[in-house]
Amino acid sequence: MAPHPENRRLDALVGHWRTAGRTVSGPAAAISGTDHYEWLAGEHFLVHRADVVMGGEPVAVLELIGPYDPATGTYPMRAFDNQGAFTTMTASVDADGVWAFAGPAERATLTLAADGSAMAAAWERTEDGSAWEPWMDMTFTRES
Repeated sequence: MAPHPENRRLDALVGHWRTAGRTVSGPAAAISGTDHYEWLAGEHFLVHRADVVMGGEPVAVLELIGPYDPATGTYPMRAFDNQGAFTTMTASVDADGVWAFAGPAERATLTLAADGSAMAAAWERTEDGSAWEPWMDMTFTRES
């Protein structure tokens, strides 16, 4: 079975990225490391691996994105981290190529540079599901 044609929009993320950023709520914490996106064979799922240090603590994440769900116009996301947490979110992309990631307690907007060489993300989180607060500002520079 061929992947949904909308999966091609995820190609913009494929590659190896140098990650930098900081938390903007609570005590400030620097974030640095790498993010890597690649297709799982069959190209139904995009595999995302994040390996960063956040405030001096290592954070490793394995995430699967996809496949595109035409009923909702979104890409399901499932993430697993080195602390034993499991998160589900959805991703969507607008006509300008701006990505939105949404989950019950966190959300982000990801904007890619026109030439594909960089990305910037602004993350927010909530404790009660309604009051959203800034959480992290991130930048990603394409290495390959």
